[in-house]
Amino acid sequence: MNFPPATFVNTPDAWETCLNRLHAAKRFALDLEANSLYAYREQICLMQISLPDQDYVIDPLADLDFAGMGHLIEDPHIEKVLHSGEYDLILMKKQFDWQMSNLFDTMWAARILGYAHMGLANILKDRYGVELDKRHQKANWCRRPLSASQLEYAQSDTHFLLTLRDDFATALQAAGHWEEAMELFQEQCQVHPAEQTFDPDGFWSVNGVRDLSRQQQAILRALYIFREKEAERQDRPPFKIFGGKTMLQLAREAPEHLDDLRSIHGMTTGQVKRYGQKILQAIRQGRQDGPPRRPARGPRLPEEVVNRYDLLHEWRRRRAVARGVESDVILSRQSLWDLAHANPRDLSELASVSSLGPWRQQQYGQEIIRLLQKKQQRR
Repeated sequence: MNFPPATFVNTPDAWETCLNRLHAAKRFALDLEANSLYAYREQICLMQISLPDQDYVIDPLADLDFAGMGHLIEDPHIEKVLHSGEYDLILMKKQFDWQMSNLFDTMWAARILGYAHMGLANILKDRYGVELDKRHQKANWCRRPLSASQLEYAQSDTHFLLTLRDDFATALQAAGHWEEAMELFQEQCQVHPAEQTFDPDGFWSVNGVRDLSRQQQAILRALYIFREKEAERQDRPPFKIFGGKTMLQLAREAPEHLDDLRSIHGMTTGQVKRYGQKILQAIRQGRQDGPPRRPARGPRLPEEVVNRYDLLHEWRRRRAVARGVESDVILSRQSLWDLAHANPRDLSELASVSSLGPWRQQQYGQEIIRLLQKKQQRR
């Protein structure tokens, strides 16, 4: 890459200098690196920020006071430019309780403009001939020290975002999609991370669980609980203990001896050595446990609600095809369900559907109401 190296910020003085520049700026580009592939509970390991004339790579593991960064994130007068920022917004909300304000998401801008390939690497290559080096995409970003190539990789994720933002802003305005984009960006800011608590009955979501016998399901539940406890103890993701397919085969075959574990798909010699006795103990526990209670089914939706959803879903598909965008650019799936439940008869009732912003209400409101009224008249 032919640009000056970023400023690496890992001391309070360097961080104060960086913050002062950011507070004076009208906008900056932002990206985060986390360690979800390496830790039981992920954390932000690196923060990249770009101004028009300077790139920063900030070390959140250093002894820095991040209160000032929170003020910037929540400041509605300073624009934050991210690419596919949903995950980063969730991370910031979970770790720091920061609520993003004034977002420009270049991935969503690309989607609104009908881009087929929305990854940052694809867009930069197509628009500017820039090829990003993605070799560190799955790196453990909480491991120190960081190599020079890691720092360059991190810098490249934000270095071009402000230029890309300006080009996309021009294209959105020319195409008449600026207000739509502003509404979508505002919606993206409203993240509500799910509570990260372990549910021992989460094993019902393992692919293939319903093909097992009732006793095998009890064994799977015991293995699922063991895997979670072991992952938390080691501070590793559960899939790094053993994967879902391996767990399913263990439940199905229910081996009784260490040697039997070696024939299980996905079980390495190291895993047998580390976890073998505990796995066999979990299998014995599962045999002793009674059949697990099947998850209760939620109340069945009224047929007329499902029919309205199907009607709206097909309308959205046709709208998206005609415009050359993905369907959720038109309306989110949640909005379709909200409309199907509300069944608005006029614009005032449509305005009460909170997942439908003012721009979409104005753009699609009459069309949606006519569609639902026509459906009502056919009954």
